[in-house]
Amino acid sequence: MTGLLTERLRQASENAVAMWTTLAHARGDRVLDRPGFAAIDGRRFRIMLRTGEPDDSTVRELTELARSMRADGRTVVVEDPFRVLDLDGLGMTAGQLPVMVREPAPVPDEGAVARVRTAAELGAAEDLVVRGFPLEEYQPLEPGRVFPAALLEQAVFLKAGEGACVTMDHGGVGGVYWVTTLPEHRSKGVGRALMHAVLRHFEDRPVTLTAARAGKPLYDKLGFTTLGDANWWR
Repeated sequence: MTGLLTERLRQASENAVAMWTTLAHARGDRVLDRPGFAAIDGRRFRIMLRTGEPDDSTVRELTELARSMRADGRTVVVEDPFRVLDLDGLGMTAGQLPVMVREPAPVPDEGAVARVRTAAELGAAEDLVVRGFPLEEYQPLEPGRVFPAALLEQAVFLKAGEGACVTMDHGGVGGVYWVTTLPEHRSKGVGRALMHAVLRHFEDRPVTLTAARAGKPLYDKLGFTTLGDANWWR
């Protein structure tokens, strides 16, 4: 991997940490912030590696955190975009999801997609994502639990009644999360329209995301490059 792509992977990792810690603070969840990783104690215990070269103390601490939380019966997810951890000894298994980036380039204007500006619009986007992604652990929906009001400080995009997504502006890149289309509106260009709105919003910056396998063909067509497959240990 070239120096630029390595830097983009680091930026994608830091953007994701910023996204999940912002949500955690807004929800009142405990956050453990370390130079090498972040841990978020929410509905599940999420550990996010921040470096491709963690030192021994970082690996020991996050491994012991994962071990102790699992022993307490918690659901633990460890996100390792750099694929340097080995958590087989904890009985965890790694699934892979591609981390992707798109450098700035022109895109069409999608007038049907609007940036969320009000609490009511944020609630509509939250409902679409919880039902369409789906986020089953948040069903039935408790309004404001998934999308707290703090997200209004970021760019959330809504195609009314059809789809929505969330972004995070942090670390020199725009990160994209929860790109969602309701089942009855799929294969009609909703995801493309949402992504065009996102890319126009971040017109002068790279955009990063972690792609579901089903969404990757769209991102390929939009000009995203795969930085590598992140390990998600569960």
